[in-house]
Amino acid sequence: MTHSQVDLEASPPRISIPKSYNAALELLERNVAWPDKPAYIDSATGQALTYGELNRQAHRFALALRAQGFEPEQRVLLCMLDTLAWPVAFLGSILAGVVPIAVNTLLTTQDFDYMLRDSRAKGLLVSEALLPSFQPLIGQIPTLQSVIVAGGEASHPYLNFADLIAQAPDTAIVPTTQSDDACFWLYSSGSTGSPKGTVHLHSHLIQTAVLYGQKILGLKHEDVVYSAAKLFFAYGLGNALTFPMSVGATTVLLPSRPTPSDVFALLKKHQPTVFYGVPTLFASLLADPQRPTRAELNLRVCTSAGEALPAEIGKNWNATYGCEILDGIGSTEMLHIFLSNRPGEVRYGSTGKPVPGYELRIVDEDGRICGDGELGELQINGPSAALCYWNNREKTKATFAGEWTRSGDKYIRDADGYYTYGGRSDDMLKVGGIYVSPFEVEASLMTHPGVLEAAVIGAPDSDDLIKPKAFVVLKPGQQLTLEDLKSHVKSQLAPYKYPRWIEFVTELPKTATGKIQRFKLRNAQR
Repeated sequence: MTHSQVDLEASPPRISIPKSYNAALELLERNVAWPDKPAYIDSATGQALTYGELNRQAHRFALALRAQGFEPEQRVLLCMLDTLAWPVAFLGSILAGVVPIAVNTLLTTQDFDYMLRDSRAKGLLVSEALLPSFQPLIGQIPTLQSVIVAGGEASHPYLNFADLIAQAPDTAIVPTTQSDDACFWLYSSGSTGSPKGTVHLHSHLIQTAVLYGQKILGLKHEDVVYSAAKLFFAYGLGNALTFPMSVGATTVLLPSRPTPSDVFALLKKHQPTVFYGVPTLFASLLADPQRPTRAELNLRVCTSAGEALPAEIGKNWNATYGCEILDGIGSTEMLHIFLSNRPGEVRYGSTGKPVPGYELRIVDEDGRICGDGELGELQINGPSAALCYWNNREKTKATFAGEWTRSGDKYIRDADGYYTYGGRSDDMLKVGGIYVSPFEVEASLMTHPGVLEAAVIGAPDSDDLIKPKAFVVLKPGQQLTLEDLKSHVKSQLAPYKYPRWIEFVTELPKTATGKIQRFKLRNAQR
């Protein structure tokens, strides 16, 4: 089995991937030259997993799966905390030709029931702390034959992850996969409705690692990285697994929820050079009165995705820590970021320019290509587009149109080639016959010094005409009125765009990755 060949100097960069290929084997064998270097550090325990041990454990786990009767192309649901076991389980499954389905650890038993039945998974890989959410389902799912539990010391009748690795032969497995085989699944985050099983190929992991991780971020062997987005999320999977492993960098993991205090403690102790966040977290970090000084951190670059980054947050972070935030947009369907700002070329308030290797276009409702300054739907042509949504032919056809993937996001491109977010296609409001971007109103609200977060949806007035309604979270100790914020928005935007109603709330509904779920706000108004 051979590995990919990369020409970074080509424009766009060319990545040649052979037919006989295994994504996990490539990532592991890229790091055989430094077996004693830490690949992962668990910030909760202080334990490290070297590249040599990661390679050894992944191969052993692959052999253990084979010994348990798992065959190539069978699926396992992977619901695990961000610990040292996660990369071993993910890579070991792929080595064996088994397809891991990484899922959100914060979902409910009902959600997991849906995913197990929808995917027809034969196995479950689960952290011991998360096992209670699955116990009502074990024995009730016809396809689920094997449960493997990682971590903890609780008594249970299921297979033990560490024991399986310890008992497996200390030999390398020989993968039999091909580059166009299904490699892993991710379920969409559910920010716009029911999650969909998104099927990715073996060739996709290295594509995103090279085109974004290396070409845009300039990741190097010496980097230490931390991703607030968890490994189960498409953004986090690239940030904390594919990208660092492609160059032999070290990744710091945080198993628990990324609170401002825990994130700052990690950034101070482990001194990451690369920090991947989301807008809501950057806002919370900046609002933390106990935040460290610039001199206490060692950041060279930060990234933001999952939600468009308000310009004020980017500017304030740069002023505070002397480190740019590269706002970008990716998706579960495209696996990672395909449109991004670049170091030294950041325009806050924009999402930057296309990532090398990806072609973008903006189209109107009639399918016409939009010119500069015209709002339309963003579509992507790139090498990491998912194969399909599992068991969902209609949505697959609606999203994957030949070589082009429909993002569902509205964008405007300016004459310099920078793209600016205009909201989700299904979030756009028509006020007085004119389209209004909820994000534009949110961005205006966010420039008020008393506002921490904001979300805008459409709501009917007394005449059943749609107008903007805002939900606002204030910074601690702030007191504002409806008129304060209306006047603030009117001073920045066209008069018809101001929110007619403002509801002050303590928090906004979000996915586990920090993306605001506007559909829940809309549903609550009905």
